[in-house]
Amino acid sequence: MIDPMQASWMILASLFFATMSVCIKYASANFGTFELVFYRGVIGMIFMTGLCRMQGVSVATRIPMMHLWRSVIGVASLSAWFFAIAHLPLATAMTLNYMSGVWVAAFLVGGTLVMGRLQDAGRQGPIVLTVIGGFAGVIMILRPTIEQNQLFAGVIGLLSGIGAAMAYMQVAALGRMGEPESRTVFYFSVGTAATGLVCSLLFSGFSPWTWPQALWLLPIGLLAAGGQLCMTLAYSKGAALVVANLQYSGIIFSALYGALLFGDQIPLIGWTGMGLVIASGIAATALRNRTLTHPPAEEH
Repeated sequence: MIDPMQASWMILASLFFATMSVCIKYASANFGTFELVFYRGVIGMIFMTGLCRMQGVSVATRIPMMHLWRSVIGVASLSAWFFAIAHLPLATAMTLNYMSGVWVAAFLVGGTLVMGRLQDAGRQGPIVLTVIGGFAGVIMILRPTIEQNQLFAGVIGLLSGIGAAMAYMQVAALGRMGEPESRTVFYFSVGTAATGLVCSLLFSGFSPWTWPQALWLLPIGLLAAGGQLCMTLAYSKGAALVVANLQYSGIIFSALYGALLFGDQIPLIGWTGMGLVIASGIAATALRNRTLTHPPAEEH
């Protein structure tokens, strides 16, 4: 059985990430996507530097290229997610990003087929069904976005989920190489800040700080760091399968925030699609757990 305290850590992490999405939505009225990515990275980098020192973890690494590739994937996913949050109902943007669990299952099935292991593919029928169910849920979610001329933002949100799945697999690879998670998150924060800075200078520029709107920038980074820390605590001592499934509580928190703060109106087909994605993600996680016994904490 899972320790209730560890379940609480994951639920708290999901609440932090959902609350961060609220801050992003408010801040996006005055700041561009790349600016928000930059500020999130800077605050996260400062936080993780302090955490590494507290843990006695050196930031020196012997596999810098793996961290670079992980940052490229992660920052692309993060940027897409921030854009989706700014232009879609919160629950919709969150659900599309949380499709990452289904995408990982799809990658595993695809890898089996590419390697020609047909005998293994035949045993992956249940995982294939979860992937199909997840895709069906996405189609149901995207239908309302088409009707509201939000298809582009919906596609960007879907891409954020694909990127999150690829980042998940890269974080797992870093863990197998013995990299401490705090070091991995530190380099991800560095990559986030650097990419946000360069893209802002090249494409969008920096917006002037206006008060009190600029105050939304600080909690974005703090909530992201706090959510990552709570998620790390949950995975470090909790039952990985249960903990991984509790992350979907973030969709519920986002739905409540969206309805109460922004008056988000999502038709029944959209809610049904979200439920199908959640169910497919939970099922995919359960099936993957046979081979991935300790999934790493995903980053936002």
